[in-house]
Amino acid sequence: MQKVVPTYSGTLRSHSLEVPDCIAECSGIRIFGRRIKSLVFSTDVAIIKNVNADAIIAVYPFTPQPSIAQAIINVSDVPVLVGVGGGMTNGPRSVRLAAYAEHQGAFGVVVNAPITDQTIFQIKAVVDIPVIATIVSARMDVAKRIACGADILNVSGAAETPAIVRQIREKFPDIPIIATGGPSDATILETIQAGANAITYTPPTNGELFAASMRRYRSTYAEEEETK
Repeated sequence: MQKVVPTYSGTLRSHSLEVPDCIAECSGIRIFGRRIKSLVFSTDVAIIKNVNADAIIAVYPFTPQPSIAQAIINVSDVPVLVGVGGGMTNGPRSVRLAAYAEHQGAFGVVVNAPITDQTIFQIKAVVDIPVIATIVSARMDVAKRIACGADILNVSGAAETPAIVRQIREKFPDIPIIATGGPSDATILETIQAGANAITYTPPTNGELFAASMRRYRSTYAEEEETK
């Protein structure tokens, strides 16, 4: 029998962002007792505070800074997975950032594709939170990443994501996989069916959301003028 879930959204929060309902189809990944199915890919604190995702994945295209991680962790009502480098930032600096992120309260640390296997090994030696390794291509040596200490894989292969997830799942049936879901329910479900345990959702930007509000406001005033 289908469960009936009572819902309260209030007035002021009734237009908060919601992740696609179909993400509920995946199994989720349990981290420190928290079951995580949906993750929002954002560092915008206004988005983070007004979305119903199970967790936040906070990575961005600059060198990781503890002050940014702390701000996001302080604002978020849900677990935060913090990026600690892999591109320009690597080696001992990423190791130090990972240790610091754990002290700040991060639920996990995310390393990007260019990170070295040695750095993953060194990070795993100093933190007790999961190390999440990003996989961007089917040609990456996933086995080596896992052997060096990656606890969770974060697959981000654009249109190839479902195929990459399927290939990993065939070889490593028990490894937890987070994956980008793509632009529609169909692509999200395809990724889940390929073997993803949790889905990363990229929300509209603050600018896009505000632009939609402004169009609505202008339309309302235009209609009022016509009725005068």
